[in-house]
Amino acid sequence: MITSGAVATGIANIAMDGTVLDTWFPAPQLSDEVVKSSTHRLGAADLTPQLLRQVILDEDRRVEQVAVRTSIEDLSKPAVDPHDAYLRLHLLSHRLVKPHQLNTKGLYELLHVVAWTNKGPCLPDNFEQLRTHLRVRGLIHVYAIDRMPRMVDYVLPAGVRIAEAERVRLGAYLAPGTSVLREGFVSLNSGTLGPCKIEGRLSSGVVIGAHTKVGLSASIIAAHDDSGQRKPLTVGERCHIDIAAGTVGVSLGNDCIIDRSILIAPDTPIDVPAENRRIQAWEISGRNNMHFYHHPDHSAVCVRRTERPGNDEGAATFTQLADVPDELAG
Repeated sequence: MITSGAVATGIANIAMDGTVLDTWFPAPQLSDEVVKSSTHRLGAADLTPQLLRQVILDEDRRVEQVAVRTSIEDLSKPAVDPHDAYLRLHLLSHRLVKPHQLNTKGLYELLHVVAWTNKGPCLPDNFEQLRTHLRVRGLIHVYAIDRMPRMVDYVLPAGVRIAEAERVRLGAYLAPGTSVLREGFVSLNSGTLGPCKIEGRLSSGVVIGAHTKVGLSASIIAAHDDSGQRKPLTVGERCHIDIAAGTVGVSLGNDCIIDRSILIAPDTPIDVPAENRRIQAWEISGRNNMHFYHHPDHSAVCVRRTERPGNDEGAATFTQLADVPDELAG
């Protein structure tokens, strides 16, 4: 986790009751010169002409658009307000920091439930009254009523393909060459470190390596710790999670395969036919060159080594290779 700070100038949508609906930061920056985390409003002299034109009172939405300057002293500390939280999400989607390099503890709770519309964010309470005013601008589309907005409405990272905008949250980290297909989903503080194809679900806290494919209806889900926060879960490079397969709380190394309809959890019993023994999935969490498959004669989940060029692990047993960190062993 990095300990430097960040600064950015942005436009915040603030409801008449003072609720911060969102904050857009077009050009966030990392900084080592911030002495205190804070957010303050900016005057006209502090803004570019482009940003100044966006400082308005939207009476139809009952929202004031204001210019703000947000500073974060230390990204390893929790966010202090909604502006701080939005800046962290922008840093991730702008690829200025990678997942797990900043503190997201309590971030979700700082965000308010918002009606996300094609006319801008609104308070969901008494929305039908707002709709009456907004209809003079044309048909109103409500995309969601949720805390988290779509990434593409704030950040459009270069070199990616996203088939359904609603399925990638602000705060997702997508490396160039990543394709999120129509049924794919990427949450905040998760993403890809290289070109990948995603047709399944990446929960918050999940990072996958380059050239990994997550099949249709597959799920990669990071487990929660005792405080309710997601534990980091990693999937290495060149892995293939087949249709309706997945892993919950078990990391994978490079060159791993999970066959169709197999879901791996820490306490999942895994047969190792080559060793004539049974282990639990957490014992081999994070290992390279693993192929999880169904036994041809019964429903047991088995594991064997993938045949990959350069596999130098030889004939070592899975248990010899399973030097698992303590935090993954629960």
